[in-house]
Amino acid sequence: MIHKHMIKRIEPGSIAGELGIEPGDRLLSINDMEIEDVFDYHFLVNDEELVLLVEKPDGEQWELEIEKDYEEDLGIEFEQGLMDEYRSCRNKCMFCFIDQMPEGMRDTLYFKDDDSRLSFLQGNYVTLTNMSDHDLDRIIRYRLEPINISFHTTNPELRCRMLHNRFAGEALKKVDRLYGAGIEMNGQIVLCRGVNDGEELERSIRELSGYLPYLRSVSVVPVGLTKYREGLEPLEPFSREDAREVLSVIHRWQEKLYAEHGVHFIHAGDEWYLLAGEEVPEESRYDGYLQLENGVGMLRLLTDEFEEAYSQAAGDDRKREVSIATGLLAYPYIKQMAEKLQEKYTETVIHVYPVKNEFFGELITVSGLLTGQDLVRQLADRRLGERLLLPCSMFRSGEEVFLDDITREELSEALQVETDIVKSSGQDFIDAVTGYCE
Repeated sequence: MIHKHMIKRIEPGSIAGELGIEPGDRLLSINDMEIEDVFDYHFLVNDEELVLLVEKPDGEQWELEIEKDYEEDLGIEFEQGLMDEYRSCRNKCMFCFIDQMPEGMRDTLYFKDDDSRLSFLQGNYVTLTNMSDHDLDRIIRYRLEPINISFHTTNPELRCRMLHNRFAGEALKKVDRLYGAGIEMNGQIVLCRGVNDGEELERSIRELSGYLPYLRSVSVVPVGLTKYREGLEPLEPFSREDAREVLSVIHRWQEKLYAEHGVHFIHAGDEWYLLAGEEVPEESRYDGYLQLENGVGMLRLLTDEFEEAYSQAAGDDRKREVSIATGLLAYPYIKQMAEKLQEKYTETVIHVYPVKNEFFGELITVSGLLTGQDLVRQLADRRLGERLLLPCSMFRSGEEVFLDDITREELSEALQVETDIVKSSGQDFIDAVTGYCE
């Protein structure tokens, strides 16, 4: 089968534009090599001398010879970002969040990806069950790293049970090939109470640490349980004592591995510390924040950035009143930051409101899973001031839309207040509250 990759856009003034390549054309090959997806394209297009085979909409084929600088871009954007179909997940994980969503949401929220290419491009985690030997060969040849892997357990039989896939245990052997080729990896364990915790967690950490230094880090995050679990495997939330036990195991292994390898390797998601009623660790314990996107170290980074920015803020007596909405997880930290900020900006009034996740259920505490309807319902009778500040994690990437498709504009209309989307740094927080970013 010949892959014909539809061209969506040509960068003005680019090499492709000068050669007469246009949107609607299809790229067939580079240097007589068929292009499977975006990684073939980027690998081949780096060369200084190229021969492109392009098909016009009328079927005419152009062979174009190009001389350029090494790694110089051609200026082509394709209809499909991957230049291939996205690969869906073949597992039926007992903890899958997508299976715990209600009906009637937009279609894209129900798509389960398990694509190693998205792991490299976007940081997604893959289970390895969807990865062929051909995929492994390409990852190694193109040095597609780091690859993010959902381990959950290193016990093959238990992994088959957790993923409801009889090949899930065998798939772990693919890590040996990645390790042997020196491909950098990160891992995650979604911890389920009474399933892969306790001795199973000990085993997983012990065996995964054997992949150091190429497996750079592993995060442990608690399973997210929504109220939509009818017909799914029964899972129980972790208690405060459970959280303290999990942290005890992780901290003990951190000390051992840091003494042996100079890295802490195994990291606890921020939720564990809040559930346990313990302070999040200092910055040095996070080994450079390798797992930020997985909710590991976000509160420490935010707090430290805020403290640094706060120390340089002069303060003033401007009159201003704003409100901040956040999930239950971050609320204690946001509240503390707001109170401290009011010490320097004495005439600024800051209201911080914790929003319960009634849509998915109150066990879901992160801001990124709050919906517009929960915000409208719980903030309707609140004093909001001049502006309502919302963290960027609440919105779909690059858009101003909540998970339930309510837009920022619709939220502003419903609450009769201007809303600002606040970026994630401590400086951004201070700028948004004081109005310096307006």
